[in-house]
Amino acid sequence: VQLQASGGGLVQVGDSLRLSCVVSGRSISYDTMAWFRQVPGKERQFVAGISWSGGSTDYTDSVNGRFTISRDNAKNTVYLQMNSLKPEDTAVYYCAARNGNATSSLYTYEYWGQGTKFTVSS
Repeated sequence: VQLQASGGGLVQVGDSLRLSCVVSGRSISYDTMAWFRQVPGKERQFVAGISWSGGSTDYTDSVNGRFTISRDNAKNTVYLQMNSLKPEDTAVYYCAARNGNATSSLYTYEYWGQGTKFTVSS
C-alpha cells in the first residue's frame, strides 16, 4: 500500500494551495482518511479527517474555516484545500488511512504517506 502525497512548495501568506494524496494497492472506499502535519521537534498533529463516505469531516481548531478535506473514492484520492495560509501552517503534511471510524489520534492510522512539505513565507 502506498500513499503518495503531492502539492507542496513555497507560497506566500494568504495564498491557497491544494494537497493531493493518491493511494495505490488498496481501495480507500471504506477507509477514514486524514491529513496530519509535523514540524521539526514536535509530534505529528492531526489537521483534518474525513469519513469513508465523505459525509463527515473534522478539523483541528487552527485550520477550521480555512482548510477543506475532500475525497474521490473513484480516484482513490484525498485532497486538502488550504486557503488563507499562515506562516504557522508551514510543515510537512502527511496523509493517512485507517479502516475504521474517524479519529484524530495518529496512533490509530495504519497507512501513511511519505509527506509533502510546504512553506508559507511572510
